[in-house]
Amino acid sequence: MPLKQVETPYPLIDADPHFRRVVSNFRRSDYATWAGATAAFPGAIYLMELFDPTRPKKGLSSALRLSTFLGLTGGFLFAYQRSSFRFWGWRENEIEQAREKAELAAGIKPYGTDPSQSDLTPFMQGVAHRNSVFSQLKFSVLPWFNFANHGYHKPTESSSE
Repeated sequence: MPLKQVETPYPLIDADPHFRRVVSNFRRSDYATWAGATAAFPGAIYLMELFDPTRPKKGLSSALRLSTFLGLTGGFLFAYQRSSFRFWGWRENEIEQAREKAELAAGIKPYGTDPSQSDLTPFMQGVAHRNSVFSQLKFSVLPWFNFANHGYHKPTESSSE
């Protein structure tokens, strides 16, 4: 199934980037966003408790631990989504373009783009692609990542099944 052509303000690098590739391209701003969300969630719980105390019997420790975990998870998903937007060309992506050009010039295939390294059949590679393409837009429903090597990454490289 060919990829849909989408007009983007910046060049498309990869329409369905592999998990490792997205995480390895996190910028400092992504890590700052992740850390900010991790700190903001328990901070908000603590501030709400200061202004309108509930006076739990065992204290706030369990609520703060849970809110820290939720902030950590939500912050990671938000940072992952920001990095994915750069691969899709929805945000400025000069650093990622330069990195990809340097890898290709060195003869290194970007991780997740070589279907010959996959244990999946071509049909299952297509299924994996269809399940994970643009899944970063649906993180609020179900966090889903691309862990499969397949050849469906750019509209010019895709082929119909």
